[in-house]
Amino acid sequence: MLADKAFDAGYVIELIIAQGGEPVIPPRACSKPRDFDRHIYKERHLVECFFNRIKQFRRVATRYEKTARSYLAMILIACALVWMV
Repeated sequence: MLADKAFDAGYVIELIIAQGGEPVIPPRACSKPRDFDRHIYKERHLVECFFNRIKQFRRVATRYEKTARSYLAMILIACALVWMV
C-alpha cells in the first residue's frame, strides 16, 4: 500500500501487514526509522503529479459534466492533452 507520511501510524501499518500487504509509507520525523521501498514511493509521486496536471483543466477539477460518461470523456481529453505536451 502506497501512502504518505500522514498514514505512518502503528495500527495502520499493522493492519496492512495483517492483510498480507506491504506498507510503502515513509516514517515521520517523530517515529522510529523504518525501511520502505523508495523507488516505489517515487512512482507514487509521479501519479500525484499527473493528477495535479489534469486538475489544471477547470472542467475536470470542478466536474461540470452531468453524466459520468461526459466526465470520463473530459478526463480522457485532458489526459491526451497532457500526453501531447
